[in-house]
Amino acid sequence: MTAERASYVRLMKQGFSNTEICRTLGINRRTGTRWRYGRAVKDPMTGRIYQYPAVSLVREPAEAVSARYLSEDERITIADRYRAGHSLRSIAEELGRSPSTISREVRRNRHQSGIYRPHHAQKLARTRRQRPRQGKIARTPELREFIQNHLNKWWSPGLICRRLKALFPDRPELHLVHETIYQALYIEGRGGLRRELVQCLRTRRSRRRPNRAVPRRAIRFPGDVLMINDRPFDPADRATTGHWEGDLIMGTQNRSAIATLVERSTRYLMLIHLPGNQRARDLRDGLIQAFGQLPASMARSLTWDQGTEMSLHADFTAATGVPVYFCEPRSPWQRGTNENTNGLLRQYFPKRTNLALHPPAKLASVAAALNDRPRAILGDDTPAERFARLLNTHT
Repeated sequence: MTAERASYVRLMKQGFSNTEICRTLGINRRTGTRWRYGRAVKDPMTGRIYQYPAVSLVREPAEAVSARYLSEDERITIADRYRAGHSLRSIAEELGRSPSTISREVRRNRHQSGIYRPHHAQKLARTRRQRPRQGKIARTPELREFIQNHLNKWWSPGLICRRLKALFPDRPELHLVHETIYQALYIEGRGGLRRELVQCLRTRRSRRRPNRAVPRRAIRFPGDVLMINDRPFDPADRATTGHWEGDLIMGTQNRSAIATLVERSTRYLMLIHLPGNQRARDLRDGLIQAFGQLPASMARSLTWDQGTEMSLHADFTAATGVPVYFCEPRSPWQRGTNENTNGLLRQYFPKRTNLALHPPAKLASVAAALNDRPRAILGDDTPAERFARLLNTHT
């Protein structure tokens, strides 16, 4: 209903007469009479008589309907214009809708007699909208099993959706977007996936929430050091290989740590075991050993944040010839590749755990698992495949 008709019904239920209501709302008394008692209109072309019910008999919707759906007033306009011979495209332009929306509305909701009746169409649309709908995951056991198996392998919902399309290109019933998986996990009633599978997601959150603010940190390296703006390549340029990003993932109470190294072009990962309390010294020795295994073309630079663990960066550069570039304070996005990889690693090394308990063999196993994981940014190639091709090229 329009606002005026809704006001008419409200005043009519309060006992006001038609004349008083029309005077209050500023409408013609004949219009109020038609609203109160309904009207019959004869089509001069076909001779058919169309009955428009009294406004008091029109049921108001039980809940507000989104503006994305056609309203009853819009359906009345469609019926009036369509009966007058207007084109569907002109009706769509008048209502501010897509022509395909009007065409689909007339085709799906017309009366069995072939005539489009707005009140009948409104009833059909309301019934169709209210029907219970089972989610795609819940009604497809094969799809549900595939998703659960790969969530247990700590695959992300986005990666699972891309893999489904790659493995079953001719089966659209198995295709979906990652938001469907998230909703099946987080929204009660969508169903299809066990609630405990949220523990397989990277964040392991029991409910969805916005990102938190990044904690502030003071500048660690004032003075003459190489900053990220001094790098000889553009930040968006990943065509040149051999540029690495690094950081630490910390254990409980920051008493244990693992160093992570990611190659920007291939997303290839290396993990460094830090066994003792001399973190700067252990990190320096671990970096020298890791970069010593690489050809010169694959060891061009290292980008790190301004943590105190890199206080011996000059010794590392002197031993390997690899320059170290430092990010600006509170700017983790300047090492975006490394930050993303650290998020993946948290599935293997949860926060508030003792990371010193993991031996080098365990770190090598985890790095191999992530290097064999397909990546969307690589066209679903694995980092190991890309890195191996580059090694073969440079040897």
